[in-house]
Amino acid sequence: MKKVASKPSPAAARKPAKAGFRTRASAASRVVPAKARASKPARATKPKPARPAAPQPARALAAPPARVSDVKPARSTVSKPRTISLTASKSAGASTHPKPVAASMLMPLHEGIVYGPVRSRRLGRSLGINLTPAHLKLCSFNCSYCQYGWSEHSRRASEPAFEHWPSAVTVAKAVAVALRSLAAQGDRVDRLTLAGHGEPTMHPKFKDVVAALRRVRDELVPGVPLAVLSNATTLERADVREALADLDERYMKLDAGDTATLRSVNGSPLTIEQLVTGLKKVPDIVIQAMFVKDRTGRVDNTGDLTVINWVGALDRIRPKAVQIYTIDRTPAFPYLQPVAAARLREIVQRVRLAGFPCDVYGVPEAPAEPRKA
Repeated sequence: MKKVASKPSPAAARKPAKAGFRTRASAASRVVPAKARASKPARATKPKPARPAAPQPARALAAPPARVSDVKPARSTVSKPRTISLTASKSAGASTHPKPVAASMLMPLHEGIVYGPVRSRRLGRSLGINLTPAHLKLCSFNCSYCQYGWSEHSRRASEPAFEHWPSAVTVAKAVAVALRSLAAQGDRVDRLTLAGHGEPTMHPKFKDVVAALRRVRDELVPGVPLAVLSNATTLERADVREALADLDERYMKLDAGDTATLRSVNGSPLTIEQLVTGLKKVPDIVIQAMFVKDRTGRVDNTGDLTVINWVGALDRIRPKAVQIYTIDRTPAFPYLQPVAAARLREIVQRVRLAGFPCDVYGVPEAPAEPRKA
């Protein structure tokens, strides 16, 4: 009697066979070992219905070890400080609930133009002035140690294409209100400092802002220095150099003497040669340097060769003074560690031997040597 092959169901005909899986039709033709084929003739067997696969429990995926490249810029917020959380586990499948290895509480972005007064290790009691747009961390650097976290908008300083910058008139009014309020309380400040949560010289009308602030300072607090904290990335602009010359104090950042270290520590878009060339054009500057290291060795500007290159850059710039320090607040990259006081004192001695006045901040004084009997 002739057997008639059964037709596949319409549903099965519509579904193509997936690669790596056998359909019911292919399940009927099974591979038989060579011995079996030689000794026994193949028998036709009826295809057995495939059993539904038992549901497998979902497997928890352990997070990979945290890497430097995994650290992402924190999103800016208005009402709450930002946090950066990294996860890590001992091995794959070791834990169903990966635990954070670091949770960094960063400084929140400033709500307005004026903040403080704040107690600065280097500048005393300082009234801070933020020139960047509200709630936007805008900087030409992306420093690993920044207390405000990573820069969401890291652009070349020569291309300030953002709207909503505070005008010179708005900045001057805000500072005047703050100074009058402090005077009414019998309070005073040691400095007016252009700093904030970004690079102040990126302001497209920076020269106008400085002129307006000088008028307010001369009227309300004559004699109080007007200072700036800058990363020196905008010094190719003539208007910025002219504005800096109108300030009383210019504190310029330089954390490295070679381009590779400059980019690992500061995320600089410029080379060390470009920074040095710009800094040489600005007279009477104070160089500020932050020394940091991390346990992975990826970010470290404290090594002997790195320090020698940095002192060489100072020799080309010829600043009037140098200030060095290490981290005191939570940094953007949570694995950074403060540098030991002994190492900072060694760096100070190298700078002084090169002929520059140098002070270290944030470390205790060296113990006095015992007197000889």
